[in-house]
Amino acid sequence: MHPPETYPIGTPGQPWGATERAAWRARQARQRSYADDVLLAIDRLRDAFDVQQYGTLDVGDDGRFPLYALRSRDWREDLPSALVTGGIHGYETSGVHGALQFARQHAKDYAGRLNLLIVPCVSPWAYERIQRWNAEAIDPNRSFGPDGQAAESAALKQLVAPLRDRFLVHMDLHETTDSDESEFRPAKAARDGQAFEPGEIPDGFYTVGDTEDPQPAFQQAIIAAVAKVTHIAPADAKGEIIGSPVVAHGVINYPCRELGLCASVTTARFRSTTEVYPDSPRATPAQCNDAQVAAVRAALDFALAR
Repeated sequence: MHPPETYPIGTPGQPWGATERAAWRARQARQRSYADDVLLAIDRLRDAFDVQQYGTLDVGDDGRFPLYALRSRDWREDLPSALVTGGIHGYETSGVHGALQFARQHAKDYAGRLNLLIVPCVSPWAYERIQRWNAEAIDPNRSFGPDGQAAESAALKQLVAPLRDRFLVHMDLHETTDSDESEFRPAKAARDGQAFEPGEIPDGFYTVGDTEDPQPAFQQAIIAAVAKVTHIAPADAKGEIIGSPVVAHGVINYPCRELGLCASVTTARFRSTTEVYPDSPRATPAQCNDAQVAAVRAALDFALAR
């Protein structure tokens, strides 16, 4: 699918105002259920975790969404802690279901070794609409800086704040999809009054480290584990993935704090943003979830061995 030459909302070259944002929101139809897909899964984990409601997302006529985190029942102050986040972008399905699958299948393996805080779906309105932005046409994963405006990001920041400097690991689970190029990047260009410049979607899994503290051995441990589950994205002809230089097989770096990314919400020594490619003919939804789980497990095992 090719992006439209002109996005159907707004005037080319002019940033959106309230009218355009409202028109965009009116186009966003509910396509799946947060209650059925996520809340029921969380309920089934109440015997294994302390389930904490850390906020409520009020989206007016579209409803109110309770926000939940899973917290190790045997939380100990003398143990290192790890944060796992999914669904910062609601359309990135394996981020949500990979986090839940890890909680269900493998969290018990770290009991007595590591405290876990798992937030499987940060953006439930966007999850239901298979959308990148929140209801205000704001990207939650550019809203973790001091000027961030996304309510979803603010709620997560408040949850994490008391523990911010105590995490050893933070894994933020994402996807790069074909719709990034066909819908979301054209929408962003239109919203910001800019010209859309086509890019290239990488075929395969990759990770994003932090330019300020990239931890290359950590990133490569994740790549090695995921390569057993699904294929790793190669560099393009420019030696890049989505416009950033490839610094090692399947790894690029972003300035996380400068961009207001979720990966900057803690000061964890080991931080990585995963990027699964669900649209590949070489990957199934189950493989995508398994890749997220493999990434989390590799990250935790690497950190605990140091």
